[in-house]
Amino acid sequence: METKRDIETIEDIQLLVNTFYDKVKRNPLIGPIFIQVIQNRWPEHLEKMYRFWQTVLLNEHTYSGSPFKPHAAMPLEQQHFEAWLSLWHETINSYFSGARADEAKWRGGKMAEMFLLRIEDIRNSPFAPLI
Repeated sequence: METKRDIETIEDIQLLVNTFYDKVKRNPLIGPIFIQVIQNRWPEHLEKMYRFWQTVLLNEHTYSGSPFKPHAAMPLEQQHFEAWLSLWHETINSYFSGARADEAKWRGGKMAEMFLLRIEDIRNSPFAPLI
């Protein structure tokens, strides 16, 4: 039985992010949305995601920005976040085990929850969003 190790390096982050977004692109529910929004900017997007997760999980501050803003106008509903989170957990579980892997799953869940709530709030508010 192969023992999985925890997320420890930028190479681990790159493996996680690359594998995850390969699955996202092939997913019939969320793939078309991401492909339409990102278009031919996948290398740029992946690099940004490496920096984001490197900052979050490895405490190496290489990311600056607002992760919610690009998602605010996307046609996302609860089912999309559920699919995203399922692929995120599946990818983490395929390669990693440990405290950071657990943190990555927890943070992914919290981000999905927060993003969905904020998107629904923006859609249901009669006022202009504060993003």
